[in-house]
Amino acid sequence: MRLRWLAFLVLIPLAGCGLVYKVDVQQGNLFDKATVDALKPGMTKRQVLLVMGSPSVVSPFDQDLWHYVSTIRRGRNVMDHKDLTLYFKDDLLVRMDGDYFPEDPDQLIHDASKYKRQYPDDKRSDDDKKKKQQQGQG
Repeated sequence: MRLRWLAFLVLIPLAGCGLVYKVDVQQGNLFDKATVDALKPGMTKRQVLLVMGSPSVVSPFDQDLWHYVSTIRRGRNVMDHKDLTLYFKDDLLVRMDGDYFPEDPDQLIHDASKYKRQYPDDKRSDDDKKKKQQQGQG
């Protein structure tokens, strides 16, 4: 009996140390190729905001330099970092440098969404409710 308690007391603290499982962590902006390809030189800052959303970092010293930063760490692997930089002149997009995650965006979104809870049926659209009912009857 004492051996069980000793094993229990040793294993419980180890479970909280992340030795068992490490969650994937994605932070920052998540872009797909189509979104980045939609950026064209000559677009206004407002148009870029509509396409890309707010930048992660805007330099307080240079308002014409926007950074979209993203990081992802899968399990215990090394953190992967991407930075897409947009350059403006006279409020128009001049060029862009950097990179983004070239992976399939649907897979990244699926990985990120696996930690979210499912909504109850009353919050789903009517089409989803009908599909679920048809699957249950078929």
